[in-house]
Amino acid sequence: MKKIAVLNDLSGLGKCSLTAAIPVISVMGIQACPLPTAVLSCQTGFPSYFCDDYTDRMDKFMDEWKNLDFQPDGIYTGFLADAAQADKVVSFIEQFGGENVKILVDPVMGDDGEEYPIYTEALCEKMRFLVKRAAVITPNQTEALLLLHGRERAHKIWSKISNLAEKELKEFVEETGNKLAMEYETEVVITGIDFPVKAGVQEIGNLICAGDSVQWVTAQKVGGSYSGTGDLFASVLSAGMVKGTDTVESVRKAVNFLAKGIRDAVEEETDRNEGICFEKYLYELAR
Repeated sequence: MKKIAVLNDLSGLGKCSLTAAIPVISVMGIQACPLPTAVLSCQTGFPSYFCDDYTDRMDKFMDEWKNLDFQPDGIYTGFLADAAQADKVVSFIEQFGGENVKILVDPVMGDDGEEYPIYTEALCEKMRFLVKRAAVITPNQTEALLLLHGRERAHKIWSKISNLAEKELKEFVEETGNKLAMEYETEVVITGIDFPVKAGVQEIGNLICAGDSVQWVTAQKVGGSYSGTGDLFASVLSAGMVKGTDTVESVRKAVNFLAKGIRDAVEEETDRNEGICFEKYLYELAR
């Protein structure tokens, strides 16, 4: 059985990070091999939480896996708490990221034009190193701008694009995606682009940039932002990548899967911090 090493945190509540990645990757026929970066009582969107940082213990995982001649077919990295933790991930990729290992990096740093509290320029620089090793990266628009320009310039650009019409917005996102793909020599999936509302309906788009081609996969936006949706999305892509599935096909599969879970979360009035109702749709990913 093929294996993906998943470097992410484990949150007891919130259906995100490892608790999202493990079932998705597993149902798609790949063994998920978690290396926890931290263990939390709940994801950080809740009013309070306990966090046990695992940065100092990640080397012990790597040493033991090296002793066992562990060789993953894929590596998927998600939320990283700081530059020191990113250094551990860099070390992991240097030790286990062989020529045929498919690496997906979700460069978690911000959203909606703002950085997360964990953001530093040092962390961003480490993310750039990781992105250069990746076969696929899944930034949102904020993270794409941070990777290309850093915080100060990204803020200035964001203020200029926040009210663009759909045509101009698509053109800008495509330009950004192509720049990322060329600079980092990787396949780029820019996620969660909110298009302007038309006739009371809003669509959300995901852009795939591979080589000279660009392609959009869109869906109607229902509800707001829910914990763990980005982790679920990246997990589908990571497993698909190891299975040799075309990225556009994997994005379509992820979008359809998420749309059903989000719809149910809206109908059940689930708090956004609790995540979406994805479990009963896992069987669709096994097809």
